[in-house]
Amino acid sequence: MKILVTGASGQLGSTFEALAEQGETKGLEFTFKSSSELDITDFDAVHEELSSSNYAYCINCAAFTHVDKAESENDVAYSINVTGARNLALNCNESNTVLIHISTDFVFDGFSGIPYIEEDIARPIGFYGDTKYKGERAIINNLKEHFILRTSWLYSEFGHNFMKTMIRLGNEKKELSVVYDQVGTPTYARDLAKVILHIIQAHSIEYGIYNYSNEGVASWYDFARAIFNGFKIDVVLKPIRSEEYPTPAERPKFSVLDKSKIKKTFGLKIPHWEDSLTVGLKAYSKINI
Repeated sequence: MKILVTGASGQLGSTFEALAEQGETKGLEFTFKSSSELDITDFDAVHEELSSSNYAYCINCAAFTHVDKAESENDVAYSINVTGARNLALNCNESNTVLIHISTDFVFDGFSGIPYIEEDIARPIGFYGDTKYKGERAIINNLKEHFILRTSWLYSEFGHNFMKTMIRLGNEKKELSVVYDQVGTPTYARDLAKVILHIIQAHSIEYGIYNYSNEGVASWYDFARAIFNGFKIDVVLKPIRSEEYPTPAERPKFSVLDKSKIKKTFGLKIPHWEDSLTVGLKAYSKINI
């Protein structure tokens, strides 16, 4: 079964490549395309790639994920997150390819006091979240055979993410301040990748939107503290409010996702974020000795 992975040089794409190299994707033949090798904003390039090979699935890991930069680089963010998603959907429809697309908790405004379900109304509060929601709609409107996985606080031993940033800053500084009033769930990219592989290997036709993150709830402060404790970094960590750390883009204050649907549909048991962080820190150590 042939599978195309777009945005393959990012942290989730790199995770799939690592799983393939480690022999955890038996029976699946992957083609990995970085954004420089396949620009999803180029309709003709996407058409050529999907029409030239008999791909059963396309996993779209390509995205503009710089939340703050999206506020000033509107055209680029829209082109990748909306136009790119539409290009993939249209061409997957033509080539009979199932599209698996990664979306985000940022489609919600964060004003809820209970975990978000898939049917909750999307109300993005920033340009990044708005483009990701419009990308979802572009897929839904142009392709029936799709899976959209909304995830949160993604990290791994690859690419750019909060875990790696905290390790770097913790080794550089004696004191750090991290916000404690934004609450969500860290998600280890390997766990997300394995769920996607499970969906593919199950040959599921239960198409639609699914929430996926690790289990549990944390603030960014909690997440940072767990990283420092797990990596044995001695740093003074101070909790601060979001107002004390202003950013160009507003972040959702509460973005916990309800995973009932994906657990019931696919019979999943999801690891707690602290357990997965232990695995992620060990994996990071192995490639950064």
